[in-house]
Amino acid sequence: MKKITFIVTLLLCVISNAQTTINGRVIDDFNQPIPGANISLKGEAIGTVTDFDGFFTLTVTNELPVTITASSIGFESSSVEVTSATQEVTIVLAEGNVLDLIVISASRAPERLFESPVSIERFGVKEIKNTPSVDFYDGLENLKGVDVNTNSLTFKSINTRGFATFTNTRFVQLLDGMDNTSPSLNFALGNLIGMNELDVENVELLPGASSALYGANAFNGILFMTSKSPFEKQGISAYAKGGITSQEAAGNNEFYDVGIRMAHAFTDNFAAKVNFSYMNGTDWFANSEANIENPGFSRELDPAYNGLNVYGDEVRALLPGAGVVTRTGYNESDLTDYGVESIKFDGAVHYKPFNNDFEIIYAGKLGKGQTIFQDSNRFSLKDFFFQQHKLEVKNDNFFVRGYISAEDAGDTYDMRFTGININRRWKSDEVWFQEYGTTFATTVGTDLERHEAARDFADRDRLEPGTIGFENAFNEVTSTPDFQTGSRFISKTELRHVDANYNFGHITNDFADIQVGGSFREYSLNSEGTFYTDFDGAINYSEIGVYSQIQKKILDDRLKLTGSVRYDKSQLFDGNFSPRFSVGYTLGKNRNRNLRASIQTGFRNPTTQNLYLGLDIGEGAIIGSAPDNLDRYSRIVNGTTITGRAAYENSYTAESVEDFIRSGGTAELVVANPDIVQPEKVTAIEIGYRADFGKLLLDLSGYYNMYQDFISTIDVVSPLSGTAGTPEGQAAIGTGNFAGFQATTNSDADINSFGAVLGVTAKVFGDFDLNASYTYTKQDFDQDEDPGFRTNFNTPEHKAKASFGHDNLFKNFGFNTAVKWSGEYVWESAFAEGDVPSFTVFDAQLNYRIPSLKTTLKLGGTNIGGSEYFTAVGTAPIGSLYYLGLTINNF
Repeated sequence: MKKITFIVTLLLCVISNAQTTINGRVIDDFNQPIPGANISLKGEAIGTVTDFDGFFTLTVTNELPVTITASSIGFESSSVEVTSATQEVTIVLAEGNVLDLIVISASRAPERLFESPVSIERFGVKEIKNTPSVDFYDGLENLKGVDVNTNSLTFKSINTRGFATFTNTRFVQLLDGMDNTSPSLNFALGNLIGMNELDVENVELLPGASSALYGANAFNGILFMTSKSPFEKQGISAYAKGGITSQEAAGNNEFYDVGIRMAHAFTDNFAAKVNFSYMNGTDWFANSEANIENPGFSRELDPAYNGLNVYGDEVRALLPGAGVVTRTGYNESDLTDYGVESIKFDGAVHYKPFNNDFEIIYAGKLGKGQTIFQDSNRFSLKDFFFQQHKLEVKNDNFFVRGYISAEDAGDTYDMRFTGININRRWKSDEVWFQEYGTTFATTVGTDLERHEAARDFADRDRLEPGTIGFENAFNEVTSTPDFQTGSRFISKTELRHVDANYNFGHITNDFADIQVGGSFREYSLNSEGTFYTDFDGAINYSEIGVYSQIQKKILDDRLKLTGSVRYDKSQLFDGNFSPRFSVGYTLGKNRNRNLRASIQTGFRNPTTQNLYLGLDIGEGAIIGSAPDNLDRYSRIVNGTTITGRAAYENSYTAESVEDFIRSGGTAELVVANPDIVQPEKVTAIEIGYRADFGKLLLDLSGYYNMYQDFISTIDVVSPLSGTAGTPEGQAAIGTGNFAGFQATTNSDADINSFGAVLGVTAKVFGDFDLNASYTYTKQDFDQDEDPGFRTNFNTPEHKAKASFGHDNLFKNFGFNTAVKWSGEYVWESAFAEGDVPSFTVFDAQLNYRIPSLKTTLKLGGTNIGGSEYFTAVGTAPIGSLYYLGLTINNF
């Protein structure tokens, strides 16, 4: 027993002597703690992270002395030698150069931003904390070259390099590798149902074509949002924000936003995290009564009045003697309550079975929201629910992930059809127009007096907002999923996706870095026949893709060559190759300047709506042009049954029909008969220059894009009798016996775009941060080549941005300001077209840190004292927003 006791005691002494606990702290140049910094033992896979106050504890078994290294995003790494267990270790990290930051998305492999073969923007934890915007997603608007179109308070659309829409199917958003796009509505959900701000590790944005590595639709750019690992960032953090929105139409309204993140590593092998956030407020009111058809004429002066944010007045008829007359519509404010809400919950379980970099991850995201969305019509998204579930296996060299996205539109409804069908529940179109025409014909007076009397008589006892009759009709219409009588929007569409990547760099690094990968995607469209032509069940189709990349450094690692190629095949179209080649060269004795050039192709498949839509929008119907969709859609117009095939095989251009009617039949009708849609392609050429001049960083890039088979829409009109191009077809147009369509097709016109972006980052007046950028964007398209074709460029030719601030103006106090200016531009969409005036927006924030409470207070505002503006015709004017926020233990 004595021998056993002696041996145990000896072993304990050996173990005790072999372990050394090192305590220390990581701070910046201003003696401020750096939370979340990575601490590692040189030459060993041993490490930890600092807490909110910058402190760390690291237990090592190596004999002293040892060297430990501290690193953190946005700072230069630093190492110290530890010679004693009682040594007070303090590591000071100097603020790093943004060009030295490590990015992954440009080449699907870690590399310095300075050496990225293509343009790339990065938005990390530091930028999130400093943004004057109310949340990180809104803060992305301050990145150079980025356009943000505001649909509503909680729904914004990010785009780069032109051709922006709110669905914006040319730009992809990925959250931890999962596509954040609604598979049926085709719009990126942004941060309405996205990522909790507390869990954001970093955001990377690639402007321009990226199909060579990321496949279809990574056409104008791609946004990557990456969350924090529960192994590396542990603890409980929370935030609470509150404030007011101020708008002339809506007045002052309160909003609040709260969130919490909890993460813990239970062992070295197992960790988990959960996130929750809730936001509630009042949206911007859209209240424009501008006359779409006859600008400048009010509804009192124009019998054919069609107001921008007025719905129900799209229904029209040509009455003998009276001309074109529209029904009386309802203002948008009568048809929605403008409440906004966002509820987000997600959780993840991380397991490392071998205690190394091999990791198995399950992640689930659930979100529910309420907001306004504008596309072909204006939609009130009510209880919109979106969920994603992902299983991923990865290590430093490979990943395999599969996920499913599923949505439920909840009680979402179309506001245009709400107005139309409330009118029809009260009185049919036939009766209303008959009463109007009879009264007009029998009334004595001027034409204006006769129209006024006719409308008053036809509108007698009309359902008025606020009355019980109106509320009953509203509830019935918005709960009916048939656009002939109701306006409810049903979607239970799913997207299933699998992708994989293997990087052979650890095997082939003596020669080159080589990657291979692939993906499979399947759509299951289910709108129960409300807007897709899925009357007989869900519509399913799939896409596959494979790719490879080789990257090589030569000439003393100054010259970097990258070649990529991808092959994609949709079930509905022929296969497509997307190659990319780029070259980068580092100049200067100090390797502080870099030249880059690339040429690549991109493509995008037609969207689910481009293919299988069959949606009546009041004045006509939007028809998808998948080959099997042309006969799936049908409707009855003036007693004649007409299918979607009429839009593509028996139609005139809507523009020529308007000229024909306006001229009294003397103008020439132009046959349209557009081709069914094919994938769109682009060839993108880019050159760039980056330079590090110490306190001044310069980034300049220019690009030229050449499009083939450009996807857009064309308005057409089909005669209900006869054939387009024949006397009988012309006669049908002359008598108003026709149906309108919006068709998706490809243009034969030459469509190009080009632009340049200049960005400057500098330290001025000592340690103040100054960022400035200018973006030039231009499309090269001759409208005369295709008069009825809309490119939806929707981008200002000139825009400029700047920010100025200081992280630590004095102890624990910082501030930041941002100003954005946009030139005027033309907005084109299926909903409305018109000019967007230039605007200037000023944002600012003040922040104060309370280290003892691990808390930061932030006071800020957007569009401070500025004029209301809008970024798209039909949306609400954007007012000012002021907020006070409190964040606890976020690192």
